[in-house]
Amino acid sequence: MQFELTREYIDQLKQIIDDKNEAEAVSQMKELHPADIAEIYDELDIEEAKFLYLLLDGDTAANVLAELEDDDRDRFLKALPVEVIAKQFIDRMNSDDAADVIGGLSDEQQERILFHINDIEQAGDIVDLLHYDDDTAGGLMAKELVKVNENWTVLTCLRELSRQAEDIDEIYYVYVVDDDDILKGTISLKKMILSSTSARISNIYLPDAMAVHTDAKDEDVARIMEKYDLVAIPVIDSIGRLMGRITIDDVVDVIRDEAEKDYQMASGLTEDVESNDSVWIQTRARLPWLLIGMLGGLISAFVISTHENDLGINPAMAFFIPLITAMGGNVGVQSAAIIVQGLANNSLGFESTFSRLMRELTGALVNGIICSGIVFIVNTITGNSQDLTISVSAALFSVIIFASLFGTLIPLTLNKLKVDPALATGPFVTTLNDIVGLFIYLSIGAYFLGLV
Repeated sequence: MQFELTREYIDQLKQIIDDKNEAEAVSQMKELHPADIAEIYDELDIEEAKFLYLLLDGDTAANVLAELEDDDRDRFLKALPVEVIAKQFIDRMNSDDAADVIGGLSDEQQERILFHINDIEQAGDIVDLLHYDDDTAGGLMAKELVKVNENWTVLTCLRELSRQAEDIDEIYYVYVVDDDDILKGTISLKKMILSSTSARISNIYLPDAMAVHTDAKDEDVARIMEKYDLVAIPVIDSIGRLMGRITIDDVVDVIRDEAEKDYQMASGLTEDVESNDSVWIQTRARLPWLLIGMLGGLISAFVISTHENDLGINPAMAFFIPLITAMGGNVGVQSAAIIVQGLANNSLGFESTFSRLMRELTGALVNGIICSGIVFIVNTITGNSQDLTISVSAALFSVIIFASLFGTLIPLTLNKLKVDPALATGPFVTTLNDIVGLFIYLSIGAYFLGLV
């Protein structure tokens, strides 16, 4: 049953905590999923969350810790003794979750936690994972997996599987390696069960397993798993040794994080922020693009001021400034969004920049003719002068063409420069389109109205 967090539930839970009613608190959380408990913690202060957290059984507590947002988790960990973190939580986590949990702590805190972990092998796995960058396959992978040697018999493998499976929640694939731990392929549980117990794995496994290298970018891993509908993928080092595996739940987090980052960048935010972040953090993320937008507005004002006399002679020109800037911004963002989406899912293929621009130009010509034609008809019906009607229609047509090409070229250029092309779908395009669109409109207006 899906849990719905309400204000009444939080108020009731806070009262239970104030009364130190441990039995009732445990009862309230007994049937909840760890993700639901993590959501509850977002609404509590650190002491209230700590009270509830220490009432959870070890496995649930470990899962809740993995579900918490990074900032909340780091804040929470600082309130707990390192011995509690190590023995009650980290010991019960998969290596990838454990590395994520302590990765944001200081080196000194990491060392103290690792020192108190009972399982030396797990501690070693966590240390290995901490050496990889967070945005790589190495940083995503877990060391826990099931592997068999290609020289073993099926009977030996089945016995070994029962031992290895103790530390793994889900077995998606059984990986086949040689004596040097080089990944050779995969074998299904069904294949082993149906094969003779004396059969050798080398004769029945599937070779050439799809894998990624430890230094592969997390976005590339997500793209591969999405394309081939994989629930898990092995990770190998530079010489092909099996290092770990990445499961679909980790990839879903990557896809979500990338989508949030692109959305915030398109909205003019320079870093990842949450609604409950401090005013300083939100201001720091918003201010840079606000300043750029303000600078663009000042430049637009300067462009208008250079045509002040023209507007004084034909004030009706001013009525259409919002139309020109709005259309330019919308068209530019639409074109940029299509390119950014194509770059993100690799749907652009091998099409050259020139071909892409020609395709966009064709669409812009159609859109420009339709929109400028409608404006021409409306202006004619409403009795505006012929010169003004022609000026607005010609300027709108020109702005649509420019904005389409500009919105296409900018993300392609940013991608070539290894800059996130999502930057092009936000204030960057709209601000420049406003400036250029105003310049085009006022220049065309001045020409057709005989002001130059």
